[in-house]
Amino acid sequence: MRLPDGLLQARHARLRARLAESGTQAALITSRPNIWYLTGFEGSAGVVIVDGEAVHLLSDSRYAEELEALDHCGLGVRGHVAPSGTSTDALVAGHLQRLAAMALAYEPGALTVGHFDDLRARTGGAASSLRWVAVEALVEQLRVHKDAWELTTMREAGRRLSAIAGGILTASLSGRTERDVAALIEADLRRQGFDKPAFDTIVATGPNGARPHHRAGDRVLVDGDLVVIDFGGMYQGYAVDVTRTVQLGATGDRQRQVWLDVWRAQQAAFAVLRPGVAADAVDAEARRVLTAAGVGEYFSHGLGHGLGLEVHEAPRLGPRRGGVAGALLEAGMVFTLEPGVYIPGWGGVRIEDDVVMTPSGPEWLTAPLLEG
Repeated sequence: MRLPDGLLQARHARLRARLAESGTQAALITSRPNIWYLTGFEGSAGVVIVDGEAVHLLSDSRYAEELEALDHCGLGVRGHVAPSGTSTDALVAGHLQRLAAMALAYEPGALTVGHFDDLRARTGGAASSLRWVAVEALVEQLRVHKDAWELTTMREAGRRLSAIAGGILTASLSGRTERDVAALIEADLRRQGFDKPAFDTIVATGPNGARPHHRAGDRVLVDGDLVVIDFGGMYQGYAVDVTRTVQLGATGDRQRQVWLDVWRAQQAAFAVLRPGVAADAVDAEARRVLTAAGVGEYFSHGLGHGLGLEVHEAPRLGPRRGGVAGALLEAGMVFTLEPGVYIPGWGGVRIEDDVVMTPSGPEWLTAPLLEG
């Protein structure tokens, strides 16, 4: 996929500023989403080394053509291919040895202990002058604020996902199994231009709806059921995610009331969104509505999560932990609002939509439901 001119270079500049803030002069990037973010490389194996000279992408001979092309496309990325008979780790170690006396930032959450020990041994171990510095969320802190190109991409993804969601609400689902409905949705994702599902589609009918991450099985959807349908897609590398709870046929008063309670909780949460609001305060507003309705004890997860190159990333919208206020929601952040009620033995309701925070306030990325 061709990225816009200047996009990667801007990301590289932001990363180098982040390195300076952390007191490091170079970085070892091993997280695959972060490698894509910095290079546009979609291969299954590779490592990035960032220094003051360039962003170096190192991989094996399977990706020789892609790496060679990077050298000539003016993106600020230099490709390096491990010679025949040489491992990529040996190539990486050779590059790291040239960073003598530098402080090297690495991603502790994306580098296994074994890989870390092996690279340190290859670069001289304890005797090396290279100083390894663990920096949490090294690139993720950049990714949390989407740039203009990312927002354009995600708005289009949200439009396409909304079209699928709208079709679900009018489809004839009674008599099908959960597994059949999941397969239909995943086929729709392909027809709408998504690269793949963002996760295994959840279809939970009747009492199965009490399990937030139920795996679609062989239970048949019948009139009178509430059906929780949670699905998402990857579009040009970016995830979007939506949940609809469908009321099949004539449902009871309690089912209708719980659905309305959850819908009102989502609307209340959206109403308090603004740049600079604490994420836990938004979660608390949704809980306030559900608690007042008498179902707050059945809301068992956080209100939302960030979206981007991964379907779950920063920011997190959930209850305050340890008395510490949550992250502030800022312009450029994309996240879900997904209140839910899960009553054991009865079923559940979840309504989820995606939101982008703009400088002037929140904007729905997916088309939200109207009451009724």
